Amino acid sequence: MLKFKKRKLLKLRLKWGLLPAVIAAIIAGVVCGLFFPDWLTRVFVTINGIFGNFLGFIIPLLIIGLVAPGIAELGRSAGKLLFITTALAYGFTLASGFFSYAVADITYPWLITAADRVTSFGEAVALKPYFTIPMPPMMDVMTALVLAFTLGLGMASIPGTRLKGALQDFRDIIDRVIVSVIIPVLPLYIFGIFLNMTVGGQVATVLGVFAKIIVLIFAITAVMLFLQFLLAGAVAGKNPFFMLKTMMVSYMTALGTQSSAATIPVNLKQVEKLGVKKEIAGFVVPLCATIHLSGSTMKIVACSMAIFLMTGHPIHFTQYAGFIFMLGITMVAAPGVPGGAIMAALGILQSMLGFGEAELGLMIALYIAMDSFGTACNVTGDGSIAVIVDKLYSRRPIVPASVPPASAQPGNPQGIRIG
Repeated sequence: MLKFKKRKLLKLRLKWGLLPAVIAAIIAGVVCGLFFPDWLTRVFVTINGIFGNFLGFIIPLLIIGLVAPGIAELGRSAGKLLFITTALAYGFTLASGFFSYAVADITYPWLITAADRVTSFGEAVALKPYFTIPMPPMMDVMTALVLAFTLGLGMASIPGTRLKGALQDFRDIIDRVIVSVIIPVLPLYIFGIFLNMTVGGQVATVLGVFAKIIVLIFAITAVMLFLQFLLAGAVAGKNPFFMLKTMMVSYMTALGTQSSAATIPVNLKQVEKLGVKKEIAGFVVPLCATIHLSGSTMKIVACSMAIFLMTGHPIHFTQYAGFIFMLGITMVAAPGVPGGAIMAALGILQSMLGFGEAELGLMIALYIAMDSFGTACNVTGDGSIAVIVDKLYSRRPIVPASVPPASAQPGNPQGIRIG
């Protein structure tokens, strides 16, 4: 038990320290790029090349380790209440993604002008690494996705436990790799990216676009939350403005803590103030802290479209529609580790949008910079889902709230996503 508590505290500590570390890495990369000699810049180009190759190697394993056990556990306790809650969470996540796409498609042409475009983030400067260490992945990303879905759905439909146990252990290994290797190295990796872009003269353009995107996503978040509670009010016959006002306590708590887990006690109290039965709130709020990712999806879609436009690539709706559907499924199965959503999304960003090493690094930096907005949107939107579920089940028998959510794991028995 003590070991589990220490592990949970480690995760929370990493989460709290990651945003300041990323901001410091961006600032340091820009400043150092102004005076670093070429030989020293090449040192960090070499480090980034090695870490980028490691990311390419680990992404397929990350997909299998995170997605397969998550899908298996989500289907294990399937019932009407679990089904309707999961369907609403996935529907809200999809709606958020397509809404973000529509807003970005309308606003980006005048927010991101021709002057903001770069040829390639990966070729910012001609400096080469001193050496590289090839790390070819064991399989491509799409193969990993298909295998993860096959294993997850298969394990959910059979009574056997041996494969489930093995994959849960594998998930714990991937969890440890993310927490102990990838997250600690990310600030150094982001430092190298911005150092490279500063030397190549791209950093002013990138930071200017970042500022615009952060403001836009904050506005999209406000509108999306209003639409969610408007729908909940229409279904339950309640005042959406009163519900939003009540849930602002949860929003501000999540904004400050950047943690869905830390916000659950507050969220439960506020959801009950909306008139949701205690049994329903006790089931829906912890579950949605794991599977409802409207804010995270919104950020990933908006940020990826910005990077697409900055490199001059055309954006096609059909391509992004498939990406959003796959993103919703992939992130629903992501576990409760710091940065779990963006880590789970790296594979499909690479396979479906063709993002390279530099683009993935920028996505991580931009996502973490807005982490609190996404977490607050996820947590607050849980209230609208709870109101709808409560209305739909007002005349049905209540499923006990003891059903464990997806992604339960040692040190995190309820499977709550941190952030």
